[in-house]
Amino acid sequence: MCTRCRSISCSKIVRKFPTFLLLVTLGWFCGMAHAELVVIVNPANRIERMTRDDVINIFMGRFRQFGNGVPATPFDLPNASPEKEIFYRLLLGKTVAEVNAYWARLVFSGYARAPAVVATQAEVLEAVANQRGGIAYLPRSQVDHRVRIVFELE
Repeated sequence: MCTRCRSISCSKIVRKFPTFLLLVTLGWFCGMAHAELVVIVNPANRIERMTRDDVINIFMGRFRQFGNGVPATPFDLPNASPEKEIFYRLLLGKTVAEVNAYWARLVFSGYARAPAVVATQAEVLEAVANQRGGIAYLPRSQVDHRVRIVFELE
């Protein structure tokens, strides 16, 4: 019961306010992250732009090389990374768990190898910058001159 107005409903509102504030804040951050994720490649690759289908085909193991014949080496962030969840949700409409199940089937069958998991965003940037066929996703704010943006997730 509220000590000011002697109302039960007032105290319920006050108790639920932190949860509401948390949800609003998370929604705002997720919205920010959606607009900022980009797919990057090594500039030596000479790929200027990629379509959504191109990105899907490489990250899901359907294509092992880029359209210009350069072997593709996709890099992924760890499962706990919020960027990974956002990337696959925006690209495929799937959760990380669903993507992992897909890869478990492919790897077991011997058909393909899952993207190499790199621990941090800085390491992803370094890996793509040092490998001609490297491809990965990062927040736009982490991208520098060593890589080229070829696709923007929205």
